[in-house]
Amino acid sequence: MRRPLPWRDTSDPYRIWVSEVMLQQTRVVAAVPYYERFTKRFPDVKSLAEAPEQELLACWSGLGYYSRARNLHRSAQIIVEMGGFPENFKKIRSLPGIGDYTAAAIASIAFGLPHAALDGNVLRVLSRLSNDAGDIRARETRERISALASRLLDRKNPGDFNQAMMELGATLCSPKRPQCLLCPVSPECEALAVGRQNQLPVKLRSAQTVRLEYTLLLVRRNGCFLLRQRNADSGNLVGFWEAPCTADLPAARMGREVGRFKHSIMHHEYRVTVRFASVVKCPPGFRWIGAGTLEQLPLTTATKKALKLL
Repeated sequence: MRRPLPWRDTSDPYRIWVSEVMLQQTRVVAAVPYYERFTKRFPDVKSLAEAPEQELLACWSGLGYYSRARNLHRSAQIIVEMGGFPENFKKIRSLPGIGDYTAAAIASIAFGLPHAALDGNVLRVLSRLSNDAGDIRARETRERISALASRLLDRKNPGDFNQAMMELGATLCSPKRPQCLLCPVSPECEALAVGRQNQLPVKLRSAQTVRLEYTLLLVRRNGCFLLRQRNADSGNLVGFWEAPCTADLPAARMGREVGRFKHSIMHHEYRVTVRFASVVKCPPGFRWIGAGTLEQLPLTTATKKALKLL
């Protein structure tokens, strides 16, 4: 069944590009509202290229993997310098943050070029279709399935074919309990023929989840919150604003507990306790930010979750 997604009925390479980048590491249901807000604020590549980075990050805030937003920004500036969106796979692939899958998706959907797009959903469909028991994360397995995808590709309608394969994996050929009775390609499925559809694709064990705990502090004064902006020395999320943790304010006076939440990044799971706190003076590196301006700033996801507890 073809879902009515906002990027489905367009051949605009800009909008297809934005949707594909958002769908990297993000579920469709979560990406849709972000896509609609993003394309309303930045309706074309020129408006994105000219946008201040802070405004772009604020619009992206909550989606995670913020290097995607920065790569979009850099790529938009390159595209404007080129005079328009590149129309062949090699040039699309050369843009920052675009890999083989994203380049194939844009090339096929926007320009009708015969490139098979291989995302996680398509890998799952084809591993079952061919009864391939290789580790889906292994390079050899992906190369084998990529070759199969290229052989099966409808070269007259590559965009429709790629989207149909993605949709099949997202709706019927699901990771658990695939709906084989409804699947249009079940008669050709080799895994189903031997009863192995629930065992494929094979994924060898990855890194175990690391569970950590910390306390985040909400420090308020005269309608303002104490926050700091992450710099290059802070590692990830450069430019984002965050609330302090106990290690940042060792002299802070602790107040009552506001609440708790879980927060996951890759294979790390954080259990975060949020407390009110007070300080005698603003510590170095921090600023008092008015509550009314918070929505205009790119906030870390943990800080947004903490503020929502209020």
